[in-house]
Amino acid sequence: MGALVFNVTTAALMVMMFNGGLDLLGRDTLRGRRVPWTAVGLTVLALAGVATQLLWSGAMDALDDDPAKTGWWRVVTAVFMQNGGLLGGAWNIATLAAVAALADWYWGGPRTLVLFLAGILLPEHIDVLIGLGGHHSTDPRNFAGSSGATYFLGATLAAALLQRALRARRAGIPGSHAKELLLAAGVPVLGLVLWFAQANGHGLVSCYGFVLGALALCLPGRPADGPAAVPAQPSASVSS
Repeated sequence: MGALVFNVTTAALMVMMFNGGLDLLGRDTLRGRRVPWTAVGLTVLALAGVATQLLWSGAMDALDDDPAKTGWWRVVTAVFMQNGGLLGGAWNIATLAAVAALADWYWGGPRTLVLFLAGILLPEHIDVLIGLGGHHSTDPRNFAGSSGATYFLGATLAAALLQRALRARRAGIPGSHAKELLLAAGVPVLGLVLWFAQANGHGLVSCYGFVLGALALCLPGRPADGPAAVPAQPSASVSS
């Protein structure tokens, strides 16, 4: 029963982030968007990792991120291995493809790659910084799997949605801002609940991603194919 609740709540967090990403980009705009080549590349790497596991019995031993083993490459190669069985592996690859596509369209390819890499490398260092390194790890990969980096990346979209909804609400622009605010803010809130209630690393990794996404919004140079800035309200005409 505990495993079922863990899986359902973890999936609920992903669904929340995915829906937030759709709202951020505009659900009716996806059909006309460019091919998200960065997402395609990451998905191909994940599928290649699965193929490697199927064809090479020693793949996990050589490429996972077991802390008892040495190898500088493991922290990266482990992301493209899957150890959650058929359903778990399929879920990881499907969510990676979907979230990376949304991120690619919003952030652009280069920033998406940087944020995804941050989701691979940062959690364990933040763990140590806040004193979690010797206890439960916030990295949910269990030595292999793409879910940690995917949840991290998905949470950056929630941060962007929160910023846009707040700006639009302040500008008085019509729209479902209350829904967007709840959806965006719900990601770190649910993430913290999952962490404290279940020691579910997906939750805290999502909080890390949310914070980094908020910081990334402060950088100049928003991608050209990202959402348009909140338009200014039209000034009232002055009658002569």
